[in-house]
Amino acid sequence: MNKKTILVTGGAGLVGSHLCERLVKDGHTVISLDNYFSGSKDNHVAGVEYREGHTKDIEKFIPEHIDLIYHLGEYSRVEISLAEPELVFDLNTLGTFGVLEFWRKRKCKIVYAGSSTKFGDGGLSRTATPYAWTKAANTELVKNYSEWYGLPYAVTYFYNVYGPRERAGQYGTVIEIFRQKHLKGEVLGVVTPGTQKRNFTHVGDIVAGLVLVGEKGEGDNYGLGDTRQYSILEIAKMFGDPIVMLPERAGNRESSTIDISKAQSLGWNPTKGVLEYIQEITAKK
Repeated sequence: MNKKTILVTGGAGLVGSHLCERLVKDGHTVISLDNYFSGSKDNHVAGVEYREGHTKDIEKFIPEHIDLIYHLGEYSRVEISLAEPELVFDLNTLGTFGVLEFWRKRKCKIVYAGSSTKFGDGGLSRTATPYAWTKAANTELVKNYSEWYGLPYAVTYFYNVYGPRERAGQYGTVIEIFRQKHLKGEVLGVVTPGTQKRNFTHVGDIVAGLVLVGEKGEGDNYGLGDTRQYSILEIAKMFGDPIVMLPERAGNRESSTIDISKAQSLGWNPTKGVLEYIQEITAKK
């Protein structure tokens, strides 16, 4: 494989940091652009050049020629986006427009991390929250830029990523929230009704898919997810801790549709299940 100069937006986040680590290991020159809204300097890995800034100002921070862009650096929480639409618009609309303009001028390839929320509840979740709407709109804008300017691209869709370097708290992911509560011996809160199902996918599998799509992918619809679905209540029960039911939340989709056939055509398949991951956690306590 040819060695490239690769830009990863959101390179200090969960997926971004693992992707940067893999790309450096593969011998590429890797630059991360992150505003550290959700990323952390604790996630920095050796061999990556880190630059701090907003993606809407990308031209200021990245003067180099870039061969490949992985655009992961966006606001990425669903329900809470209803409370802060201005922030979502700033990061996901203005920020991504900046990245696409950068892409147009550099004439390289972009891999965009779309959101599987646009497939939720038969497509109804596509407009259920500011987060879901901006992400769905951005996938169309990426495709339009490709058609308008003759640029190579691929769009991936992640399904509930978990693994090392997850975060808890207000912008956290459910597996990490449950993991931390389990280690502290606390009750696990499950949002009512608890039957909402998700496809949980290990970050290592996501990164393997991103690398393949970066090398060989063309066009939209690269679903990267474990096809097995578990309800949130089932996940909580796997930890074996007491459970309390929390009030329902607006924007919390019931189900999602997953199609990984296009990623499989490149040779990708998930290799690790969430049950195995949780068993590793509970065995340590």
